Amino acid sequence: MAAATSVHEFTVKDASGKDVHLSSYKGKVLLIVNVASQCGLTNSNYTELGQLYEMYKDQGFEILAFPCNQFAGQEPGTNEEIVQFVCSGFKAKYPIFDKVDVNGEDAAPIYKFLKSSKTGPFGDNIKWNFAKFLVDKQGHVAERYAPTTYPLSIQKDKEVAWEFLNHAYCWS
Repeated sequence: MAAATSVHEFTVKDASGKDVHLSSYKGKVLLIVNVASQCGLTNSNYTELGQLYEMYKDQGFEILAFPCNQFAGQEPGTNEEIVQFVCSGFKAKYPIFDKVDVNGEDAAPIYKFLKSSKTGPFGDNIKWNFAKFLVDKQGHVAERYAPTTYPLSIQKDKEVAWEFLNHAYCWS
């Protein structure tokens, strides 16, 4: 099989174990995030992810959250516990997927693709919870953000995300 050129070529599992074909997100701008419930960045990131989603969900924007327990064991719960935590505590309305590895030999194929499309300041590996990938409507990785980049700052980033979203895709 040829190497993937778009996130739309991947199938992932949702938190209940059902297949989700990412081709169903064609035509939408995506923010793909590896999340954790017990991280120092949890409250601010989940709060701002919810705010960002509410601002742009009606304009073709989706957040795809992938729980990951690879960083100091900060996502130890089951998928059911994670969904309960995020949906009850943060009123998340965006999809939460199956817990995955984002680094190493067992990294989820979607994360292997994301990392190879946009390396970070320290190479391919993701360094911590809440690393973010902005994906355009065609499924190409447009930008990669560090875990310490808060979601609301992405929409304010004049040089990258805001111009990318606003002009390239006619967001109001």
